[in-house]
Amino acid sequence: MKIDLNDLAALAAVARAGGFREAARTLNTSASALSDAVRRLEERLGVRLLNRTTRSVAPTESGAALIGRLGPALSELEAAVDAVKELQGRPAGTLRLNVPISAARLVLPAIVPRFLAAYPAVKLDVVVDDSFVDLLQEGCDAGIRYDESLAQDMIAVPIGPRVQKLATAASPAYLDRRGRPGHPHDLMRHDCLLGRFPSGSMPAWQFEKDGKVVRVQPTGPLTVRIGAAVDLAVDAAIAGSGIVYLFEDWLRPHIDSGALEPVLEHWWQPFSGPFLYYPGRRLVPAPLRAFIDFIKAEPDPLTK
Repeated sequence: MKIDLNDLAALAAVARAGGFREAARTLNTSASALSDAVRRLEERLGVRLLNRTTRSVAPTESGAALIGRLGPALSELEAAVDAVKELQGRPAGTLRLNVPISAARLVLPAIVPRFLAAYPAVKLDVVVDDSFVDLLQEGCDAGIRYDESLAQDMIAVPIGPRVQKLATAASPAYLDRRGRPGHPHDLMRHDCLLGRFPSGSMPAWQFEKDGKVVRVQPTGPLTVRIGAAVDLAVDAAIAGSGIVYLFEDWLRPHIDSGALEPVLEHWWQPFSGPFLYYPGRRLVPAPLRAFIDFIKAEPDPLTK
């Protein structure tokens, strides 16, 4: 049975995008062309692969099984083509990165413009997602996460600042009204602006000083989803609603402007910076190889 690879790629794209129109925009083709491709594939296989309604598209059981194996296979084919291009000295193609919002906000802005200028034939497709994902299943070449989130079979390359801190801050007006905490336990008597992971868990606030680690689980008037709604917590802190706990680099512009005042600064806990990670058992696509080489040549921003 002869199966057209383009039809397989169309199926994977529609499943990844969740619909024909969105996939068509991504691939710069028409929704009808993708629909015809999937229909041809279903006819040749003799099984329905996608359930279609006027509002959504979802894989059938057979479709999900096929799509689950298509992702790695198609990625390997793309990598093989990219490798040929790389031998010609012209890295080209699309590099798909899956990153948390913290990386999109704090790490990539210092890297992406110069990388795109250095490799004009490479297109960067950044998917911002704070949940843990299967890179190949999601059609991504690499991701950015912190050390504790990396799977053991991944290759990890440092990217961005190698040391970061979690900071607490509040508006001067709030601290004048409620007092300035001298110890992390004092936060239990304050209004704190909290974060919840996509999984639903709410992390404790962790501090460290002279080798002593203190964890507190404060309460407060506002809880936001970590990543997607963090700016709301920052705005609330600036408005005087309470104390916010976040990456220092995220809060630093507001601290430097005076809109926020550091809280318990001597207790801010440092942690290692993020990593670019990618599967180790596959051919590395040329755009990803170019990106890896680029960030390896970058100095730590803190040492410039």
